[in-house]
Amino acid sequence: MSVSEIVFQAGNATNGSGAANATNASAAGGGQTFPEILSGLLGLGPNPDPGLQFLFAVVGATLIAVLFLTIAAVGGIWGKRKITAAFTDRIAVNRVGPFGLLIIVADAVRLLSKEVIIPDSVDRPAFDIAPMVLPFSALLGFAVIPLGSGLQLADPETGFVFVFAASSLASLGLLMSGYSSNNKYSFLGGLRALAQNLAYEIPLVVTGASVVLFTGTLKLSEVVAVQSQPLLTLGGLTIPSWFAFVNPFAFVLFLIANLAEVGRNPFDTPEAPGELVAGYMTEYSGAYFVLLYLGEFLHIFLGGAIIATLFLGGPAGPVLPGLVWMVIKILAVYLFTQWMRSAMPRVRIDQMIEIGWKGLLVMSFANLVLTAILVGVIA
Repeated sequence: MSVSEIVFQAGNATNGSGAANATNASAAGGGQTFPEILSGLLGLGPNPDPGLQFLFAVVGATLIAVLFLTIAAVGGIWGKRKITAAFTDRIAVNRVGPFGLLIIVADAVRLLSKEVIIPDSVDRPAFDIAPMVLPFSALLGFAVIPLGSGLQLADPETGFVFVFAASSLASLGLLMSGYSSNNKYSFLGGLRALAQNLAYEIPLVVTGASVVLFTGTLKLSEVVAVQSQPLLTLGGLTIPSWFAFVNPFAFVLFLIANLAEVGRNPFDTPEAPGELVAGYMTEYSGAYFVLLYLGEFLHIFLGGAIIATLFLGGPAGPVLPGLVWMVIKILAVYLFTQWMRSAMPRVRIDQMIEIGWKGLLVMSFANLVLTAILVGVIA
């Protein structure tokens, strides 16, 4: 049996009986949302009082927020410096606490204690709201990601659409921060961010849609369940049907588009320190700068979670709990973005736009059409 036939059968398994769906989703760490699991553990049945459902959702949202805020603090303050130092043959933070880990606390106190300076003639409502939009949009996207070990806040039928819609709210925050700052560098950075997101978000979604064609569903827990099917067995080793193996071309396209979406080299033109000081963040200080910086890293981790869900089997993995595997995969994508930051030079803004509209967009639609033909032929 060919690889494509195996994958198509895996897709049929998702659209098959409800029992098969439940088994696959359970094996992949999905099937039930966190509020449903918590309700069952407390013996309240599948449909508790709406007030209790809301309370359970708040508990789940708090757990997810604490998890990724902690990862962002460690990865954004300490991990970024250590990774960059390793790639550039330098010594990173190692004086404050064991392995320099207490630099996280030191930086948090230093930045949060700084005065929030408001420049003259800023558009005050937009200037105040913009730093909150970035972290909020990223945390909103995590609500539908199947993180494993029962940690999924919601599992709507249109989860694929929801996660991209939530992440795209960041474009509004970037434009607001640039426009409202009354600074030409900030304004240029905001315009660059919007142009970049428009140029690369379309290839990102179109490439992700090729996964939907294989699975036949927009529900993220079912996308994960399809990838739990075996693809090949070589020498007693079973290779799962992760879409990174099934369609590596789409996987590479998605990785490149995600680099642009989260503003990492070679696509960090919205900030471009050598050209725009700090781009859309130029006029922000204190707690507002912390929120923008936090939002940037939360979106990197959200991008990693989307990649893990669509192409790397989600929380599936041997021995370790599903949540641990999901975090490992997200951190692997984060390591890749930091590798690119250290190894790749920044492209010019005109080159960046050309790569997006003339390169990735064309290749993403070609991938979508070829995937549709392949699925149609097998069917």
